[in-house]
Amino acid sequence: MDRGTEWGVPPGRGAGGRAVAADVPAGRVPLAVVVVDDDGLVSHWSRGARRLLGRAKEEAIGSPAADLLPVSGALPDEADGAPYLSHGGYDGLGPGLESSLDGRLSYPAAGRARLAVPERDRVDVVWWAYPLVGPGRERLLVLAADADGLRQGDGHVDADGDADQVVEAGAFERIAPAFALHTDFPGADELARRLPEILPSMSVGESARIVAQVLELGYPVLEFSQNDRVPVTPDWGVPRRVERRARRERAARAVAQGLPLPDEPADDEGEDLEYAAVRERLEFLNEVSGRIGTSLDLARTIVEVSRAVVPRFTDVACTYLREQVVAGEGFPEGVPDTTTMWHRVALEHTDEPGRWDDVVPVGEAMPFPADTPFFQCMTSGEPVLIPRISEEMGHAIACQFEKRDLRPMITNRSMLVVPLKARNVVLGFMALLRHPERAEFNDMDRVTGAELAARAGLVLDNARMYTYQESVAETLQDSMLPSIPARMAGCDVATRYLPGTLLGRVGGDWFDSVKLPGARTALVVGDVMGHGLNSAAMMGQLRTAVQTMAALDLPPAQLLRNLDDLAQRLGDAYLATCLYAVYDPIASEVHLANAGHIPPVLVRADDGRSELLDLPTGAPIGVGGVPFEAVRVPVRPGDRLVMCTDGLVEVRGEDIGVGLATLCESAAHPAASMDDACDTIIRALNTRGGRKDDVALLMARLNGIEPDDVAELRLARDRAEVGRARAVVREQLHEWGLARLTDPTELMVSELVTNAVRHSHGRPVELRLVHGDTLLCEVEDDDHDLPTLLSAGPADESGRGLRVVSTLAREWGTSRTNTGKTVWFELALPRR
Repeated sequence: MDRGTEWGVPPGRGAGGRAVAADVPAGRVPLAVVVVDDDGLVSHWSRGARRLLGRAKEEAIGSPAADLLPVSGALPDEADGAPYLSHGGYDGLGPGLESSLDGRLSYPAAGRARLAVPERDRVDVVWWAYPLVGPGRERLLVLAADADGLRQGDGHVDADGDADQVVEAGAFERIAPAFALHTDFPGADELARRLPEILPSMSVGESARIVAQVLELGYPVLEFSQNDRVPVTPDWGVPRRVERRARRERAARAVAQGLPLPDEPADDEGEDLEYAAVRERLEFLNEVSGRIGTSLDLARTIVEVSRAVVPRFTDVACTYLREQVVAGEGFPEGVPDTTTMWHRVALEHTDEPGRWDDVVPVGEAMPFPADTPFFQCMTSGEPVLIPRISEEMGHAIACQFEKRDLRPMITNRSMLVVPLKARNVVLGFMALLRHPERAEFNDMDRVTGAELAARAGLVLDNARMYTYQESVAETLQDSMLPSIPARMAGCDVATRYLPGTLLGRVGGDWFDSVKLPGARTALVVGDVMGHGLNSAAMMGQLRTAVQTMAALDLPPAQLLRNLDDLAQRLGDAYLATCLYAVYDPIASEVHLANAGHIPPVLVRADDGRSELLDLPTGAPIGVGGVPFEAVRVPVRPGDRLVMCTDGLVEVRGEDIGVGLATLCESAAHPAASMDDACDTIIRALNTRGGRKDDVALLMARLNGIEPDDVAELRLARDRAEVGRARAVVREQLHEWGLARLTDPTELMVSELVTNAVRHSHGRPVELRLVHGDTLLCEVEDDDHDLPTLLSAGPADESGRGLRVVSTLAREWGTSRTNTGKTVWFELALPRR
């Protein structure tokens, strides 16, 4: 019995699904438990078996089961309309009791029988037979209960405390797996350790105690949290047309031989059985619907769908999905073709472990030719039923698996291929196989399988769409967040972004850094209020605006003023907080302005002390009409500046001051690297629980630039100053040990200074060289018109300067300043 499934009819229904609720109270009846080994010999005989069948345990153990359970005849018809029983089982419901004892049963069976019992003449019983799988020799579990006791409701536990196994109101606890673990069986210790696999919440010691209690004392284990129903219609009931045809044939033979007509059940009894089978199928579908789709995780949903049908509906279930479904992507509409790749995503079976793993491993992708039942199913979108796989068809199917011989595993089995589709799109299919000795798939199974696949397909499509939308949202979020270099001029930068737990893991938090003239760096952290795609879109607009205005070298307070105006023009539905800081490594200061954001933390390098910077808070972006103020904070080389959004420090029901204190404490913790320092902060603040907002964190180590690594020169508006500029550059580069960069640097400086002198309006031209991780050269003048890169012809006298710079420099650019413009370029330092 598979964990979590419910076999057969609901409580209150008797064998065959016939209603007996009016006759059977919610009581208990004695239950006989018999275990049969490979040789057909009894290896376990419970006290209930002794009481019901009249044989002592010493006499029964080691005896042939067929001798101890002799069928003396069929139960006669009951006055209340009990269905006809022939030799212990319903005709069409599977094997009778006698044929079930030969040890070859591979699926559950059930029925009613009349047994010859010493000293009692006979006893009418309801029986269930379950195959056992395991390393031991035990192969069959037989349960039997007094049919009269079920009708009359006289089940009980003796007053002297000597208890029998019992059936509770037509259902019993999960005893079949426990009987397979009896401590008297060979390999019982190993098997006892497997019970927690069936019931994951159970320890090995508890499993041993339960096994001993069930088999030795005869008590059902009532503390088990789940139960299974007895499969009184193990093969889905009686096919009505087959039954009627069989009755007509028997009647015709009797008339031809001049014999009285056989005593057949009334037609309404057949209708009762068919109704029970249909009801059981509906219950099965409802049960499966409750077991699948418990989450929107695609991988988990795939496993749930496969396990829902094995072993109750089929013995083997192999699930294939389209390649795009597995990847969580969209795919073109239309019918699949022979080039469509199908991924084998799940395989469940009742065969011995490992039998299918090497032949059809999970994870393999393959197309299917047009002449296979799989291709027919996925192109038509309808189930394909193969009552028995012939050797020829088995060979044709096995050919698709290259050198692996699949024929012995599929030949003579019944196969049903059902499409997994949703919204008229085929997502995949399931290939279902039954063992040769089990009843073939029939038309009713086809309908059941189609309905099952339709429900499973919808659940898988929901999981696929969720995966796809989450992937799109995360891609959008990632595209809006910058890729910040770890080293900027005079500082090192590390960042972290944590998605929220609401609305598709997309939010409005962001961070950024922008290279500014004068070897400065702008550091930004912002947070659009709200969640979801709208907040992310607003964040993208604001981040782009900040980058643009930062490139204009606007002072922090003016930048926030302009950003506030922009937000109001975009609409009044959104508010945002923003912290903008400009770090000047030459002046060793940070210039900051705040728009309603939480303050940054500054960690001092000399003593490791951390503090929240006291800044004018300002109003959030989008409020309008509120002035912003900026402050300058002196820093030293090695200091660290930590900027984050409130999602990191704010937890519902807790004062934000607690989070800010934790932020200060964790930021001061020594770390081997900037990444380690960020991780320390995340661990300290993200483990408190209750966080639903996204988080942006930016940390900058302010290394500074030594005065000896900066050279500045003022040049008059005279073309003769171009030569002086080249000479100063040559001398300074030799002093810094960068003689290999002299020629390209002189050439580019000559071009830029020439342009600056030509277009300057009166103020001196300023030349600055900065020796850091790169060689930075800046030329500043008082002309506000930015130069553009032109395509100079052979006869043109101008337009070649920026072309030279663009060719030789590692990176170059232009930016406006308050007094004019700056043109700069960088060269990579030569390897030492």
